[in-house]
Amino acid sequence: MLWNEEFETLPREALESLQLKRLQHTLERVYATVPFYRQAFQKAGTTPDQIKTLADLQRIPFTLKQDMRDNYPYGLFAVPLERIVRIHASSGTTGKPTVVGYTRRDIEIWSELMARSFGAAGVGRGDVIHNAYGYGLFTGGLGAHYGAEKLGAAVIPMSGGNSKKQIMIMQDFGSTVLTCTPSYSLYLAEIAAEQDIDIKSFPLRVGILGAEPWSESIRGEIEEKLNIKAIDIYGLSEILGPGVAIECIEEQHGLHIWEDHFIAEIINPDTGEVLPPGEQGELVITTITKEGIPMIRYRTRDITRLIVEPCRCGRTHRRLERMSGRSDDMLIIRGVNVFPSQIESVLMSIEGVEPHYQLIVDREENLDTLEVQVEVNEGIFSDAIKPLQDLAARIRKEIKELLGITCKVRLVEPKTITRSEGKAKRVIDNRSK
Repeated sequence: MLWNEEFETLPREALESLQLKRLQHTLERVYATVPFYRQAFQKAGTTPDQIKTLADLQRIPFTLKQDMRDNYPYGLFAVPLERIVRIHASSGTTGKPTVVGYTRRDIEIWSELMARSFGAAGVGRGDVIHNAYGYGLFTGGLGAHYGAEKLGAAVIPMSGGNSKKQIMIMQDFGSTVLTCTPSYSLYLAEIAAEQDIDIKSFPLRVGILGAEPWSESIRGEIEEKLNIKAIDIYGLSEILGPGVAIECIEEQHGLHIWEDHFIAEIINPDTGEVLPPGEQGELVITTITKEGIPMIRYRTRDITRLIVEPCRCGRTHRRLERMSGRSDDMLIIRGVNVFPSQIESVLMSIEGVEPHYQLIVDREENLDTLEVQVEVNEGIFSDAIKPLQDLAARIRKEIKELLGITCKVRLVEPKTITRSEGKAKRVIDNRSK
């Protein structure tokens, strides 16, 4: 469903013209109001009036997450605090959080983009949206909530936690749409099964899932266990929150990024060089309509590529390939770059393995080691030792063939690995301890 047909189907020439106009206005504003950006531009020998084309954006330096921490809490705000109507903060686990502020217009735009995103996922009036993203400082819950209300759907503000009650509410209230992390959706399916409740019989038909990378294999698990279409949504607090990009239900292949509000670049994460469409690298986003805290060439650390081929849904906004990992979460094991999603793809292709795993990275005698802990189903775990040994050997072999590294594999009982109501903790890296 096209929520805003005029802007979602703008011809490319008109869309890029609008981008340039909004970019120039944003750059002039941050140069005048944010000392950090003014100093960064001056250090790079660039001024806003030199940005004549979209390609000129490359002349401007990147903004990093550390820059937000260095300017904590309000140093990057481009408007006085009295114009800010809401403040969110990142869910980061180390150091000070990254703080973002929204003006009233920012909230309206965010609601608009979430309504567009719901529409792209085939959601509309008459749907009952079970919102299990966390409410609070995290942007997920309220972002989805306001978008649902803008759309005209009924929203149940469940937030995270109390999983048995989540199941009851979904069943009793007739929820048709589930919003949460992909790992939590699988956990809800697991809880329902423990209670002998057939979650497949619920009216649920769509899951709008994000906040963590997930593979096509996990998508298949979710769609099979919940009997829904699982749609990938992308966002980050620094840029807006959820609703920056989303898959359309027609293709489920790449996430349309709303280019009338964001400019996306793909760079080589090592050199900063801008890569042509189609090449994989790190996603960099510039906001061109945000008032409270505009982000100029923000390095997201997410690894993806731009898809420029037309989409049969009719939207002209380019698509981002589903995130394969993060440049800063990438593991380097004995010189080999490893993303958790690569190992996940191996695990999910093997019968008997459950979609719950953890990667333990350590250092023994100055050598990096990787242990893959993965749950197996009851039937296999209760079987003889030999099948378990054969299964572990197969996993080791397939990871070796894909990545060229040798790892330990530890098969564990079902429900052994800690579940999360938010982002799943896939990696424990002990090397820095």
